[in-house]
Amino acid sequence: MKILITGGAGFIGSALIRYLINHTEHAVINVDKLTYAGNLDSLADIENNSRYHFEQIDICNRDGIDRLLTHYQPDAIMHLAAESHVDRSIDGPAEFIETNIIGTYTLLEAARSYWSSLPTDKKNTFRFHHISTDEVYGDLDRPEDFFTETTAYTPSSPYSASKASSDHLVRAWMRTFGLPVLITNCSNNYGPYHFPEKLIPLTVLNIFEGKPLPIYGDGKQVRDWLYVDDHARALYNVVVDGVVGETYNIGGDNEKSNIEVVLSICSILDKLCPNYPNEVSSYSELITYVSDRPGHDKRYAIDASKIKRELNWNPEETFESGLEKTVLWYLGNESWWRSVLDGTYRGQRLGLATMNKITESAEL
Repeated sequence: MKILITGGAGFIGSALIRYLINHTEHAVINVDKLTYAGNLDSLADIENNSRYHFEQIDICNRDGIDRLLTHYQPDAIMHLAAESHVDRSIDGPAEFIETNIIGTYTLLEAARSYWSSLPTDKKNTFRFHHISTDEVYGDLDRPEDFFTETTAYTPSSPYSASKASSDHLVRAWMRTFGLPVLITNCSNNYGPYHFPEKLIPLTVLNIFEGKPLPIYGDGKQVRDWLYVDDHARALYNVVVDGVVGETYNIGGDNEKSNIEVVLSICSILDKLCPNYPNEVSSYSELITYVSDRPGHDKRYAIDASKIKRELNWNPEETFESGLEKTVLWYLGNESWWRSVLDGTYRGQRLGLATMNKITESAEL
């Protein structure tokens, strides 16, 4: 099978490609615009494999996508390309609307045209797999509640609203045009090769450099944590065995508050490399509470029973085992994260520009 993957140089996309090349016989076409979070170094181990192909194209470029579909004739499209950081969406929503909504629309139309032209046998087996997030569901108020595949959408941020929009487009293209689609919604991913604007890699790298460890608000926001390699296995199961038209939630069964996550990282590195800055006896002393993110959701939790039951998938990593693997990877791969930090991102907090404007307006 030939699988075209959008966003394959990103965190989850690169994990999926490494899995497909290393554990299956499928060919992969990686389509990525290579924005700030796209990093081909994450695919260095497989880049010379004869089953791997890379094309630098924006998914909003309809002519470019049409050319790729005609040339490679994929059997499936796995759509991961997206702007994905909530704080960046607060500072600049336009890019999220462009990529996540317009880009998905453009890809759907290109896929529909391509799929319509296929012979019947190929048409019957073609799949369009849209990879999304649990953030589309919004907030959970009660500890006994979990997101299921039928939970209503109540997105809170420009990012989650753009992903909710893309989910709705994908479902509409099946209902209206018959395009054979699958949708997955995942919880918070973590693991190696993660761009360091997200909580876990940012905390690890700030510790390496003796910097403060920022915690939004009271740090009690709860997320379900999913090791990225477990997610990659789940995505493969869905595109191969999933039922057309179905949605599958993918979670790691690891609910942790942000402060618990940061304290766990501090504990691991206290044991592995206690190279403390001056007047610090534990990395937890670097924790600094900062103003909360606007509209910050308090709790996400995934009910992944459907994919476990129907597709026989289960996460292999506990949060403890996955987190230790992640920290050890960053310890052993300084050249990768140094090259990332040598770019435009320096670990600074994002999402403040809009918050400052709101504050200024309130003071007028």
